[in-house]
Order: sequence, then C-alpha cells, then structure tokens
Amino acid sequence: MTGSLHDAAVDLLLGGSCLGCARPGRLVCVACAAALPRGASPRWPTPVPPGLVTPFAAASYDGLVRALVLGHKEHRLLALAPVLGVLLATAVAAALDDAGASGPVLLVPVPSRAAAVRARGHDPTRTMARQAARRLASAGRSAEAVALLRTRPGVADQAGLDREARRANLAGSMAVRGRVLAALARRGTRAHVVLCDDVLTTGSTAREAQRALEVVGVRPLAVACVAATRLHSVSSADSAGGEVPPPGPTH
Repeated sequence: MTGSLHDAAVDLLLGGSCLGCARPGRLVCVACAAALPRGASPRWPTPVPPGLVTPFAAASYDGLVRALVLGHKEHRLLALAPVLGVLLATAVAAALDDAGASGPVLLVPVPSRAAAVRARGHDPTRTMARQAARRLASAGRSAEAVALLRTRPGVADQAGLDREARRANLAGSMAVRGRVLAALARRGTRAHVVLCDDVLTTGSTAREAQRALEVVGVRPLAVACVAATRLHSVSSADSAGGEVPPPGPTH
C-alpha cells in the first residue's frame, strides 16, 4: 500500500491527521517527518544551574516538535514514541560525538512522579529512552535504556512553577535505585551515562537527576533532550566523566 493510500485508510478508519499540517492520515505525515531536525547541539539554560553537564537538544520546543511531545505525553498518542526516540537518539549521538566518547552508553531517563505516570497511563520519558536506545543500537552503537533513578514522595507538579520554585521543589527529590545500580556494577562493564528527558526548561530537573547520580559516584557525560525552550543559548561548556563505576559497594 502506498503512503497516500495508507494515510487515506488511517483517516477513514481512525479519523487521524498530521499534527504538523493537519493532513488526514498519519500523526506525522511523510513531508513533516522529513522536515524534522537531523542534528542536535548544546542548549544551555539561562542562567545555567551550577555544575550542570552539557545539555544537548535536537530541536526548539515549539511547532511540530512541541505538538509531538505533548501528544505523546498528555494524550497517549503512543505511535509518536518512535519519532521522538529518533530525535532523542540524535541528541545522545551529538553528545557522544562532542565528547569523543566510544563504547557502551546507558540512557538514564529522568524519572516522572509516580502519580503522573498513573494519571497518564504510561511513562513517556522512559519509553522515549528505550526507543532512542534501539535507534542507536541499529546505527551500530552499544546502547541500553536503564531506569536507574526514582522520585521520592512529596514532589509537586512542575507546571506553572518559576525557576526558584522548581529548584526548591526538586531539591533532594531523586535517588538512585540501589538494586539496579548493583546489577549494573556486577556486569563489570564500564559505560558512558547520558541523562535523557523530553524538554529542557530551566535545567533544574536535569541538575537534580545529575546530583542523584553523583551521590553514588556516577557522573553523567551529558544531558540529552528532544527539545529545549527558546530561553536557551547554544554555547558549549566543558563536561567530563559519564561512566558507571566498576563493581564495588554502593551508597
């Protein structure tokens, strides 16, 4: 079945349309998919949270990309996961190339609040990280998505909070899953760690996730996101590390 016939069939059966141009059929038509970013670059929040490793994003958080993120996250348009996974994989690859990093890479999704996951019926960031790992693996990179972080109780929804409120809300809000870290350490294989999220806004969430990893001796190589808000610059900064420690006691 050709693309146009497929789109017509989807529209007839499901009433779907492209989120970018409203063309009946697929959620992302062929033309809009071809127009999505093919590269990624550093996107620094302003101001930068102290100590934040280099954040990379594939796109600005507007237009079609914003519609994709919101459709997947809030409206359970699960068919968008592979498209978002490609964008996230692009950001991860850019981070690895920028650092000259080779070898295995662990994609660690920034965790969502348990209440948010229950309300949405899925964990969008974790799903995107898995899709990105598959994309990277198909391109010849050794990649795996691992839910290494969890949120602690008492974290409020970030929507509507300003920069300082976000920072205060997130302080100490994340922790490493000890059993998962121990299982990784038992493998005895060193791997670069890249934190993954859908959107970079103030950088507070990414910095808290980084803090939680650093507490147990894991310094991420970078942060990779599908998109960044337009209040970000594209300058670069130094980053280092990003490896899972060899087998040993956990904290």
